[in-house]
Amino acid sequence: MQDKNPSETISVYYDGICNLCSKEISYYKKIAPPLTFNWIDIARNGKALEAYNIKQETALKYLHVIDTSGKLFVGVDAFEIMWRHLPFWKILALLLKLPPIKYLAKIIYASFAQRRFEKSDHCQLISKTNK
Repeated sequence: MQDKNPSETISVYYDGICNLCSKEISYYKKIAPPLTFNWIDIARNGKALEAYNIKQETALKYLHVIDTSGKLFVGVDAFEIMWRHLPFWKILALLLKLPPIKYLAKIIYASFAQRRFEKSDHCQLISKTNK
């Protein structure tokens, strides 16, 4: 079997210090088809999204995904891309295509992400450092 080139993988940028985020990503890693994703811990690699002009602070707040064509997705849209390639999660990705569900999911995710960011010591430290 030949290794996939990085441009043929989906890059997932997540907060590896956040316990909840790490547990969720660990689960996804276990079920993901081999060589589909490149997992990047943005908490430990703050410049990983620099080419997209995204600061570490913003990257820590929301999940970011770059697909195989180099297109950037954030938040619920990022989850949709990721779930589309995970067994048992494809149905949720399809449901997110429905406008009312996507709209509601974006409101809930934005609220959750903001609260998580505000309560995370490492996020607040980075936020204060960047001001």
